[in-house]
Amino acid sequence: MKPQIEHVPRLAGRSLSLLNRRLEKGIPFIWHHHPEVEITLTLNCQGQRFIGDSVERFNDGDLVLVGSNLPHSWNATERHDNNNPFNAKVIWFNQNWLQKLSETAPELQPIQNLCPRMHRGLRFSHDTAMKVREAYNKLFATPDEPDLLTFLQIMRILAEDKEAVPLASQHIVVARDKANDQLDRVLKFINDNYASQIRMSELAKIAALSPSALDRMFQRQTKQTISAYVMNLRIGAACAQLATTAKPIGAIANDVGYNSLANFNRQFRKLRNSTPRAFRHQNKRR
Repeated sequence: MKPQIEHVPRLAGRSLSLLNRRLEKGIPFIWHHHPEVEITLTLNCQGQRFIGDSVERFNDGDLVLVGSNLPHSWNATERHDNNNPFNAKVIWFNQNWLQKLSETAPELQPIQNLCPRMHRGLRFSHDTAMKVREAYNKLFATPDEPDLLTFLQIMRILAEDKEAVPLASQHIVVARDKANDQLDRVLKFINDNYASQIRMSELAKIAALSPSALDRMFQRQTKQTISAYVMNLRIGAACAQLATTAKPIGAIANDVGYNSLANFNRQFRKLRNSTPRAFRHQNKRR
């Protein structure tokens, strides 16, 4: 199951994009990613949230941040008040823009400290979600012309949450201090094609490096091998299918790039400390 690339709507002359998503039939599972960082507040619903290889139940008032190009989705079929729609209020922004902005004033130092933690995604505490509710609603009162100061107020509150929990495992995401065009090209290709056979020679050509030089650069920047990175993407995608579909485990293994069910089971157990069947039983939709 390859994550779809979502094209976030952008308004000219605006640093933020907002979406007040109101649905009558539930929040459908759509595995996707995008370059923008996302903050989502879900209201009047409960279900499952998938961020990278993290699978968790969520409830009304759930507030999370999703890092750049981190595959994610929600799935909800239950709501608290049947007279009102399922509701997800989404904010998108560019992390580099926020990082540079936070460097301009000492008052924004907490936000600057938050930025390096975004790549794995964060689940904020219930108390923090309640603290930002008023500012969040104020921001969405003018979605076509969002108030930048209100957004920074929200980010200050999020940055001060000592109970914020990272979501995706360290191995499924890559955090880099500096832009690296070669690595970005390689990561984009892997993220778009991890369910297919990926040849080192093909990646080396994309990076304009020899295979050995690419291998050294990748491990230096990501602290893991290319094969380990691909394995984590594949198992993360398998977790999402196991929890949201009744598809046979063998078919899921094939979908995410494993021709051998035995190899899939072995690598799944290595990363999740569980068999695929046990994981499905523990995390299936309720």
